[in-house]
Amino acid sequence: NFLRGYIYPLFKQIKMFAEFLNIIVRSLKLDKTLYKDNRNFGEAAIYFAGLIMILDGVAGAVAANTVVKTAIGISGLTAIITWLVWSLFIFVIGVKLFPDKETKVPFKKILIAVGYAHSPGLLRFFAVTPDLMIPIIFLTQFWIFAGLIISTKQILSLKSNIKSFGIVFLSFLIIAFLSITFVMSRMNALPISNIS
Repeated sequence: NFLRGYIYPLFKQIKMFAEFLNIIVRSLKLDKTLYKDNRNFGEAAIYFAGLIMILDGVAGAVAANTVVKTAIGISGLTAIITWLVWSLFIFVIGVKLFPDKETKVPFKKILIAVGYAHSPGLLRFFAVTPDLMIPIIFLTQFWIFAGLIISTKQILSLKSNIKSFGIVFLSFLIIAFLSITFVMSRMNALPISNIS
């Protein structure tokens, strides 16, 4: 009874945590087989991907706090929104607009892959001084971009690295345009913008 009540649930939690860490390590290594193995897209996968995204947002806030105060809660929420937006654009561009013959993938699988690809963002926790912040953020951002290209190619069963890059880069351009447009619209709403 003791084994069933305490040891078995503890063992199950340790096994899940080990699985989570394995996904992070494989993502950091840019291991393309991570995205081909259906065991990595099981029941807990969406939670693993969501947790990676939330931790990525918190790590970004920790890094930014070395220079400017950033709300950790808002950063976690922003990371979830970013996750959804990236996944949506990769899905629309890669599955609906420019699919290969073998591209048949549900949105949830893309959502999970995009979450996994953001694992390098966890390294932003190491940006503890202003001198480390910019190099670590740039390094991790390019690393995430590489992870997104690899995951997109594998998940969408694309033949070409160029096409995978194109889907991710086009998604990035759209997100960047929308972000800049949003920020500029907020700046125009500030009282200081009315001064001539």
